Amino acid sequence: MSRIKRKSISLRQKMIMSFCIPTVLLFLVNMMLYLGTAQMLNSLDVIYASNNTLNDLSESLDCLQNATAGYLNTKTSDALEQYYIYEEEYSDLVDNLDDNKDDNENRVLERNIKNMSENYLELTNQAVESKRGGNVEKYKSIYEEAARTYGYIDTSITNLNNQQFINNSKSYGAMMTALQTLEELNILTLVIIGIANLFFVVLIASTIADPLIKLAATANSVSQGDFNVELLPVKSNDEVGVVTKAFNKMVVSIKNYIEKLRESMEVERRLKENELIMENHIKDAELRYLQAQINPHFLFNTLNAGAQLAMMEGADRTSNYIQRVADFFRYNIKKNKDVVSLREEIELVDIYIYIINVRFAGEIQFTKEIDESLLGVKIPSMILQPIVENSINYGLRNIDWTKKIKLSVYELGDYICVSIKDNGIGMTQEKIEQVLDGTYKSNPAKSTSNGVGLNNCIERLNIFYESEDVLDIISEGEKMGTETILYLPKKDYEKEQM
Repeated sequence: MSRIKRKSISLRQKMIMSFCIPTVLLFLVNMMLYLGTAQMLNSLDVIYASNNTLNDLSESLDCLQNATAGYLNTKTSDALEQYYIYEEEYSDLVDNLDDNKDDNENRVLERNIKNMSENYLELTNQAVESKRGGNVEKYKSIYEEAARTYGYIDTSITNLNNQQFINNSKSYGAMMTALQTLEELNILTLVIIGIANLFFVVLIASTIADPLIKLAATANSVSQGDFNVELLPVKSNDEVGVVTKAFNKMVVSIKNYIEKLRESMEVERRLKENELIMENHIKDAELRYLQAQINPHFLFNTLNAGAQLAMMEGADRTSNYIQRVADFFRYNIKKNKDVVSLREEIELVDIYIYIINVRFAGEIQFTKEIDESLLGVKIPSMILQPIVENSINYGLRNIDWTKKIKLSVYELGDYICVSIKDNGIGMTQEKIEQVLDGTYKSNPAKSTSNGVGLNNCIERLNIFYESEDVLDIISEGEKMGTETILYLPKKDYEKEQM
């Protein structure tokens, strides 16, 4: 294990060196180039600083001369203000000149410019004061001397500026030569770094990349479902060798797992076949049981015959009752899987309420408040009647006060609402939530419904409208009644022409 660890560390060191050494060298070369360039730029600023100073001095001198002449000619407060501004600016620039004792020609010329400038400032000041005092002859003579001094100063500044420009150009040429040498040295260094980096890349490719390429090719074959690939040879104990060993083990494990999975699927397939055979036997038994039941068509045809017989005998109420029962069964047989209009569903509710009231001596007061223009909306069949039946069985059956049911149809935003409200015993919020999420279980022994429960209605509404918020149940508590509201989208709405 220690030998494997040493080789692994050595490989990591090679990789780190192959990337770090060129990076460090490249950083050092860039730093040298940056520092050299910054030093050159600073030197250039110093070289041409003297020329910039002389240019500023010359411009300020011209402005001062013009301001002086302007005041002497106009004697306005604005002209005087301009004079003082430029006089102060030029005086500050003159103070910055080097007051040296050097015998160098340029130094001597700079010293002369400073001395003449001080004399010039004194002359302009005297001329302005004489003008302000009204001494015409005096300020004219002083201004003429100041103008001559201005000419000497301007000529001296120009000569000094030209001489310094020549000297600075020579220094600039020398620095550009040095900068070019530094650039060539940097290019040479970059070439050497590039060659060294290429060498390290080739070294890494020979020791790491080749095994990884083979591993990648084999892994690609395995990913395409070919588990019969030849296992890769392990030639080293470094990281690549460890990965190769793990990959070989993985391939073997996957092959064994697939084989076991295939055997398990075969067993499961046989069990499934047996289960399907049993289901077919059960369905066959159910079919035989259904065939043994009373034919529903025979049932409502028999009821029709009974209704006709009662009519012939003058029993109109009995005839009407039997006819309504026959209509009820006919609707159940005809519409059990169809989509019907809301009008047809309400007609079925009317028939059902009639039959129930005959059975219970008319004790249920059924009222309707309907917008007739909304009855064209499509709805799954056998939805309203089970809700009404649920209200009677669980809300009104055992109460000792007047039993009332109200059916309302109205428009609310993008929905057509159908409300079935009773004044029965009401429901707790917990029971409402159980009914809505399908977890409520009623007692089958106490049920007298037609077999289509409220859960069935909710599920069919959710599937038909592709929404979970089609039906809502509201109850304010015990003995406060229950209201079931259907929210039917208008997408299937066809306005009926009344």
